[in-house]
Amino acid sequence: MIYDHRTYTCRPGTIRKHLTLYGEHGFDVQRRHLGEPIVYGAVETGDVNSYVHIWCYDDAADRAARRAALAADPEWQVYLKRSAEAGYLVSQVNQLLAPVPFFTPKRG
Repeated sequence: MIYDHRTYTCRPGTIRKHLTLYGEHGFDVQRRHLGEPIVYGAVETGDVNSYVHIWCYDDAADRAARRAALAADPEWQVYLKRSAEAGYLVSQVNQLLAPVPFFTPKRG
């Protein structure tokens, strides 16, 4: 099992606008392809212009297949266009995580 940990940073003062846009046009299509996220939350301390989400996959091949299906979905492409036009995002950091031997992960 692997986890895809993603941190996105928005321009100051735009995180609520961005999350509204995503909630209305991106979240449902993303869940159709990727499943339910393990975590989806706004940062409360530190860089408060950021939010984090974590998705769980069986392995790298499962992740690649699901993300390819998402990228090919016309509804997702419309969301990406709207997001780019809005210009709220300034950075994205992705990290793939593997559970340590003593931890038994649970899927969401």
